[in-house]
Amino acid sequence: MEQKKSYRTAFIFVTILFFLWGFITVLVDSLIPRLREVFTLSYFQAGMVQFAFFGAYFLLSIPAGYILSKIGYKRGIILGLSTMALGCLLFYPAASYRVFGIFMLGYFTLAAGITILQVAANPYVTILGPERTASSRLNLSQAFNSLGTAIAPALGALFILQDKVKTTAEIEALDAAAQKSYLVAEAAAVQTPFLGIAAFIGVIALVFFFVKLPKVGDKEASNDYRKVLKNRNLILGSIALFCYVGAEVSLGSYMVNYFLSLDLAATVRETSFMRTIAEWILSTGVSSSSDMAVVGVFVTFYWTGAMIGRFIGSYLTSIFNPAKILSIFALGAIGMILISNFSVGLAAMWTIIGVGLFNSIMFPTIFSLALDGLGDDKAQGSGVLCTMIVGGAIIPPAYGYLTDSFNFNIALILVMACYAYIFYYAFSNKRRKVVVA
Repeated sequence: MEQKKSYRTAFIFVTILFFLWGFITVLVDSLIPRLREVFTLSYFQAGMVQFAFFGAYFLLSIPAGYILSKIGYKRGIILGLSTMALGCLLFYPAASYRVFGIFMLGYFTLAAGITILQVAANPYVTILGPERTASSRLNLSQAFNSLGTAIAPALGALFILQDKVKTTAEIEALDAAAQKSYLVAEAAAVQTPFLGIAAFIGVIALVFFFVKLPKVGDKEASNDYRKVLKNRNLILGSIALFCYVGAEVSLGSYMVNYFLSLDLAATVRETSFMRTIAEWILSTGVSSSSDMAVVGVFVTFYWTGAMIGRFIGSYLTSIFNPAKILSIFALGAIGMILISNFSVGLAAMWTIIGVGLFNSIMFPTIFSLALDGLGDDKAQGSGVLCTMIVGGAIIPPAYGYLTDSFNFNIALILVMACYAYIFYYAFSNKRRKVVVA
């Protein structure tokens, strides 16, 4: 009985981590449209923010696994949280001195901490109790991760995108006193939310320092990846995961800018239903809010769709072949983007938001299909797959470059190509039914 209580307590605390990194990962997207104006960045340069963030997964996933095999899950979790807090604190000097390089370093440091948590928390949840209920526990934890991604855009619009950011020319037109006052206020708009997050992370780290976690699975593991790298299914699945993360992050990161390019802020203000939604989330009138905030609140539905779709997809993949469900969802995503690309106004808005619903099952389904048949080498296979989250670092800058060079309509073709590959992987995968975690 005491051991069950210990497992339950540990599960609750670890599940908080899932919510935390989901929330912060998506909150990063809220800063991109603001950073474009603060530093007068191109879409390509803004996409480099995601390069710094997701590049950490590529560089640190396998080293993180090695570190955890040496220090254990509890110390690994504390290390990850401490690294995340440091990353958030770096936003303070970056905003004060308006140095983009420090922001990039902060993002990388923040992502390094999240990477360590990802590598530690996922397997730890599966061993906190009987093996027969491992998938159930992991699904529940991931649901809270989706909850974090769902509410982050609304809070980002409320606290980060609310006020109008001046361009460099507008700032230079101000007198010295006005410039100083503006820059102080501008820095605080970024500093305050992330100082609060750093403090919250610090509290969580202290809790994990003092709480007694059951020592399960803390033993050194093999780090030989040569065998799994010869597995064709794993390699194809890794590419599919790369495409999925890149496509999802590209849409989420540039969705506010996409909405602005369609002049949807004016449409929201003129449509009573949309205006009511925006005012309810922002808790203020949309007339006095910036265009970024007015359209930014609707990105929350993109991530909410992913959360809802996870529950639906989990049921569907339990009664149908997961590969077939994945292929249907990939086609659904392509269909939504095509409709948005050839539409205007609210139709273009809601169809691109609808892609989130079809994104929902892709990560766990691709993960499960790619690991199928690896047997005792699944841990090494998982390490390979985690490095492919780097898709979130590579594809968004390419998407931004295409937007700079052409327009959003052309850039969306790149995203559709990503989903087309996922469809190919799913359609060609004729393996037996697997359990999706």
